[in-house]
Amino acid sequence: MAATTTGVYHTTYRADLALRHTKTEYVRLALALAVVVGLPFVASPYWLTVLNQIGIAIVGAIGLNILVGYTGQISLGQGGFLAVGAYTAGMVATKTGASPLLGILAAVLVTAAVGTFFGLPALRLKGLYLAIATLASQQIIIWVVTHWEFVTGGVDALVLEPVTIFGWTITGDREWYWVIAAFAGLATVVGTNLFRTGVGRAFVAIRDQDIAAEVIGVNPARYKLLAFAVSSGFVGLAGALTAYWTQILTWERFTLDVSILYLAMIIVGGLGSISGAVYGAAFIIALPAYLQQLSLRFQGDSFFVRNLPALQLLIFGATIVLFLVFEPKGMARIWQRMKDYFRLWPFRY
Repeated sequence: MAATTTGVYHTTYRADLALRHTKTEYVRLALALAVVVGLPFVASPYWLTVLNQIGIAIVGAIGLNILVGYTGQISLGQGGFLAVGAYTAGMVATKTGASPLLGILAAVLVTAAVGTFFGLPALRLKGLYLAIATLASQQIIIWVVTHWEFVTGGVDALVLEPVTIFGWTITGDREWYWVIAAFAGLATVVGTNLFRTGVGRAFVAIRDQDIAAEVIGVNPARYKLLAFAVSSGFVGLAGALTAYWTQILTWERFTLDVSILYLAMIIVGGLGSISGAVYGAAFIIALPAYLQQLSLRFQGDSFFVRNLPALQLLIFGATIVLFLVFEPKGMARIWQRMKDYFRLWPFRY
């Protein structure tokens, strides 16, 4: 009687550290890449804009998940850190005329430094107290943006010229799609590999039990600040992409609503999961866009059109509550269960 080999066995350290362990995972990766490459050729101009928003949101959500999901440090200042990255890139572009790549680098570094500064309360505070402290950072940053007119232009819009990289001027949403998708892919790869290093494992140790982590030699103060820096660096990249893509910056783009939106992304997608940040960003951005398109089919129904904003908030809030109650680990866990079902079939244990 022939025996059937089942399971995934790691016989070497290299196999254990591999990002992909089976042929099925490579097939899924190839299919995902094919979808990413094919989308801009079939998407309408409206959905191309939405896809670019999703790509930028993926970068920011990965950064927030590194801080909240992996390190256990709550933050409500995401909108403010996005503003730091966006206005840094905008000022580099308008005041120096430097390359956009230099503007992106400056945005990442400056936002990381600002994030580290506002992460100092994490050395003494936890939970809701830390949330209030980071909420203060949101308000302080927006105040600086609107009042330091000699730096940011104040409440007036900051207008950027079209981006030119190596002689290629990026103008339309289809061209921007490739740039944003490349940075989103880079952020995903960097975020995934971060937790294969000692730094990433230290973040997780602090989240699980900071006192025990300190006992085994992890410096909580150092790694908490490093987590804020790394997270803010990702958010700064998202802010810079926002600045160069939209070419118009106003403080209204970076309100507290944006911070709540990003927090919803990682809750719905799955805390402590890079793929969850991707799923959550796509879901939270695409849902209101789909409802907006759906409203066009009900133009004769004045009640639906009139109450669309309230309906969006209702669905948004209900979605978060349902995930918190029925699947706290988010969409990433749902996807994992689906994969396990087919991997273990026909067995049920």
